[in-house]
Amino acid sequence: MVARLTPDQKALSSFFSSKRREHPLESSQVWLLVTILILIPCPSSQEKMKKIPSCVSSFAIHIILLASISVPFTLSQPSFPWKDGDGDLVDQICKKTPFYELCSSILHSNPLSSKPDLKGVALLMVNNIVANATDTLSYIEGLIKQTPDRELEQALAFCAELYIPLVKYILPQAADAISQGRFGFASYCISDALKEVSSCDKKFSGTTQAPLGERNDIVQKLVDVASAIIKLLLKG
Repeated sequence: MVARLTPDQKALSSFFSSKRREHPLESSQVWLLVTILILIPCPSSQEKMKKIPSCVSSFAIHIILLASISVPFTLSQPSFPWKDGDGDLVDQICKKTPFYELCSSILHSNPLSSKPDLKGVALLMVNNIVANATDTLSYIEGLIKQTPDRELEQALAFCAELYIPLVKYILPQAADAISQGRFGFASYCISDALKEVSSCDKKFSGTTQAPLGERNDIVQKLVDVASAIIKLLLKG
């Protein structure tokens, strides 16, 4: 025997049919809706006057249940201007930076997950800056011990004072901020890092000696690349 729908059930069915057109459901959800709709208990005409309160209550509960099923569940995802299927994701990211070759070389030489994301790439780049800055700091400290030139020693000591907070505080804070999704603060830290390196570089401007020229240049370019990647994160 085919179950017949009451006027209330027909109205409810019509309501959710319109909702399904707005938000398409999976087939399993549709069958569940139909099953629940058919099984809604409704009183006979003789019992209707006696059981109106309980029927209304039951009807309201079913409405809430059906509404919760009919509303599609979606996760908020950052919308980036590329997809995994559109070639090499790393190359697509590096093309958005001012130094494509440097970016591509570093990211391709480092192990990434099978499905790298922009956040992971930004974190990897910042960690690479930390490694380079740490190496440069060690190099500066070695030069300070070796040079007999008092003026050069003072300039190197000035740069060491800039690189120490860069390695110990600024860059680690940028990495932590990226991991925590605080991309605005990460961008601020990266901008601060660029200022520190630029200040060191300017200390040797106008002089014949530039022992940190190439090292500062590499760190500055890495910082520029990281800054561009973090800006992509900020755009979402």
